[in-house]
Amino acid sequence: MVRRRPLVGEPLAVDLLNTRWVVGSDAFDLLDSLDGLRQWLGEAGLSDRFTADTAALGRLLRVRDTLARLVEDPEDSEATDALNDVLSHGSVRHLLRGGVPDSTVEFDQPAWGPAWSAADDFLTLRGRPDRIRACAGPACVLHFFDTSKNGTRRWCSMAGCGNRAKAARHHARERAGRTA
Repeated sequence: MVRRRPLVGEPLAVDLLNTRWVVGSDAFDLLDSLDGLRQWLGEAGLSDRFTADTAALGRLLRVRDTLARLVEDPEDSEATDALNDVLSHGSVRHLLRGGVPDSTVEFDQPAWGPAWSAADDFLTLRGRPDRIRACAGPACVLHFFDTSKNGTRRWCSMAGCGNRAKAARHHARERAGRTA
């Protein structure tokens, strides 16, 4: 069963964070099963490289929790150690192929691949740590990587949380105008 989830297409590390979401009062977790892992691997463009198995799922859940902690507190030393432990299970090997520079990633076990890839992507995003944000919607648990020119994006989407906030402000102004 494929589950539609909001805000797909973010960078890999942020997309992993967004495998948990809320609709109304219902909480969802895409990674609550191997089917969900298969879906995420497909949506993330990783299904041709990695297998959806229980070892990969466990490691990916560990990284998701670690990333959530680091987004909330970039100085969390335990989360930093956990991320570094995941990264220790893979390495990039640079090569020259057909006269063109190339690289390949090697893992000590294939099941580390999805988790390592998300952790590695997080390091890339940390080049702009102020741009990894939680949505400002009070009930929203989604994250995004702010690519706006001035870096002022607040909502996971203007069609969803942003529109709800605008509507709430509008209704508050109308109510204030009626009581004045």
